[in-house]
Amino acid sequence: MFSKSTEYALRATLFIAEKGSENNKLGIDEIAAGIQSPKSFTAKILQLLTGEKGIISSTRGPNGGFYLTEKAKQLPIRAILEVMEQEGLLGKCILGLKKCSEVNPCPMHFEYKPIKKDLKDLFEAKTIQQLVDEMK
Repeated sequence: MFSKSTEYALRATLFIAEKGSENNKLGIDEIAAGIQSPKSFTAKILQLLTGEKGIISSTRGPNGGFYLTEKAKQLPIRAILEVMEQEGLLGKCILGLKKCSEVNPCPMHFEYKPIKKDLKDLFEAKTIQQLVDEMK
């Protein structure tokens, strides 16, 4: 459903939320291994997640690394999708048709419409911390 980058972003965020803290920052090698992602690809994703949206925090230096603040752990999963520019995917036609609408629906439009709403609601309601807790 999502791009590979977004899948890794979700996995990295959950991994860091579960294993890291301000007192136990995680390095890129540990994160890449933990989510089974190439190191360079993981680094690019973490760059996006630590950017201006600031889901993941980081510090440089010998005791540096990545972590999530308690406030960030309360963000909805939608926040990760926004950073990865995937939130709009939930509003698109399930078949990828550009002209799909209420007036000109694709063959799956009306069946998918409630599912699409449920997905949007789920990604808005579920927090990062809730997913971490449920994965344990």
